[in-house]
Amino acid sequence: MTDTDVLAQRFEEHRAHLRAVAYRMLGSLAEAEDAVQETWLRLGRSDVEEVRNLGGWLTTVTGRVCLDLLRSRTARRELPMDEGQEGYAGHAAFVPDPVIAPLPRTDPEQEVLQADAVGLALLIVLETLEPDERLAFVLHDLFAVPFDDIAPVVERTPAATRQLASRARRRVQGATPSAEPDLGRQREVVSAFLAAARAGDFEALVSVLHPDVVLRADSGALVRGAAASKIVHGAKAVAEQAVLFRQFAPAGRLALVGGAVGILNGPEGEVRSVMGVTVADGRIVALHILADPERVAALDVPEGA
Repeated sequence: MTDTDVLAQRFEEHRAHLRAVAYRMLGSLAEAEDAVQETWLRLGRSDVEEVRNLGGWLTTVTGRVCLDLLRSRTARRELPMDEGQEGYAGHAAFVPDPVIAPLPRTDPEQEVLQADAVGLALLIVLETLEPDERLAFVLHDLFAVPFDDIAPVVERTPAATRQLASRARRRVQGATPSAEPDLGRQREVVSAFLAAARAGDFEALVSVLHPDVVLRADSGALVRGAAASKIVHGAKAVAEQAVLFRQFAPAGRLALVGGAVGILNGPEGEVRSVMGVTVADGRIVALHILADPERVAALDVPEGA
């Protein structure tokens, strides 16, 4: 094997980890793949003979690539997100790309979910962070990278980098609901929601929704009319939306969306929208719908989902 072959083999050993880092940094599966590819190109241009921890080196390089992408996003943001935050997608109700998988057929506690799976609620909160805050939080809190290694990437001292992560952590903890961890219980609640939507049963929908539920529907910047991107607050308003679109409910089926039970909508073998669901205390507290035709078509939907 040539030196290039050996380097490529070593890189492939870290690819899944790097993709997981980039996905949490960017919230886009396609951009995550691009970031990992850019890391490979930078590896090829670097002298790594003296690098003792290649995995750590690759992780920080991937973080730097993602940070550059996030900063360029910030520069081209146009419209405000709800509650004063900004969205780079050009509309308020941006929903990140979800990782999709079939529902487990065995005991959920024994299932090992994909490394990339992460809740949409967390990704949406991460979108509200400043790029440097997001990098510090993701690398340290989610992947245990030391602050000494993160500091050069954000061009700060380790102490200042620790403060970035601390601010981000407070934002995440304050905005992310304590979700139901049991997939079986999640399935019961999401199934009840889907059944009520199919029946157009307004009262049953309200009963399964938390009073302060938030629905975020991302249909893309070009879709107009009733299906336009929107953010809807409150059980009654969200139930009204479910009744309004009840004709699509029969095509809904359960799947894992971001590691939690959600809904894929579309004829068998086709997906036209994806709904991530956050369940807490037996009721739905958040619904995240991705219905942007181009982005949905680009999602990887595994067989059986």
